[in-house]
Amino acid sequence: MGAEVFVTGGTGYVGRPLIASLLGRGHGVRALVRRGSESRVPAGCEAEIGDPFDEASFSGRIPPARTFVQLLGVPHPSPAKAAAFLSVDLASVRVSARAARAAGIRHFVYVSVARPAPVMKAYQEVRAEGERLIVETGIPATFVRPWYVLGPGHRWPLALVPFYRILEKVPATRDGARRLGLVTLAEMVGALVAAVEDPPREVRIVEPPGIRASGRSLGERR
Repeated sequence: MGAEVFVTGGTGYVGRPLIASLLGRGHGVRALVRRGSESRVPAGCEAEIGDPFDEASFSGRIPPARTFVQLLGVPHPSPAKAAAFLSVDLASVRVSARAARAAGIRHFVYVSVARPAPVMKAYQEVRAEGERLIVETGIPATFVRPWYVLGPGHRWPLALVPFYRILEKVPATRDGARRLGLVTLAEMVGALVAAVEDPPREVRIVEPPGIRASGRSLGERR
C-alpha cells in the first residue's frame, strides 16, 4: 500500500507533476488549495480547501503519521522579491511545521535551496530558517536543495551549462559548481518521490548531485 502524502503548493511548477507521479505509483495524495483552484490538481488527488497561512483552516485534514511535502513559495524567485520571501515562503512553512507536528506527521519533505551562493542571499536565509523551524519540530525531514530547476518556462540557464562543465573540471571551482549545478524538473520530481518512498530517521539533505542521482535511479526502477 502506498503512502498518504499531504502537499502544499500542489498546483505549481513542481507540485503538479509530483502529484501525478505519486498517484501513478500508488500513493494517496491530498493537496492544500485555495477555493476555486480545486480543478488545478491532477485527477485522483484529493483537494483540501484551506489557507496555507492559517493553521486552523487545514490542520485537521492532514493524514496522521504520513508525509508532508512543503512546496509553497514565491514563483520565479529573484533578489527583488525579498519581502515576498518573508510573507509567503517563511510564513507558510512556519504554519506548515506547526500543523505537521500537531497532526503527528512522521516525515517532512521541504524544498529548500543550495547554498552558499553568491546571489539570492535573502532567499537562502529564508529557506535556511524554514529548515530550522522544521528541525525544531523533531519530525524526521528531507531537505531537497536545488539551485535551479530546468523545465517548461524555466530554461534560460541552459546557456550556462557549458560553463558549469568547465568549472567542474577545475579543482578550485569543482565543489561549488557541483553544489550549485542545474537539475531538470524530471530529476527534481524523481528525487521528491524517492524521498517520500524512503523516509529518513533524522534529517537528510539532498543537494543537486543527489537530486540527479536519485531522480535517475527512480526512473530506472519504473
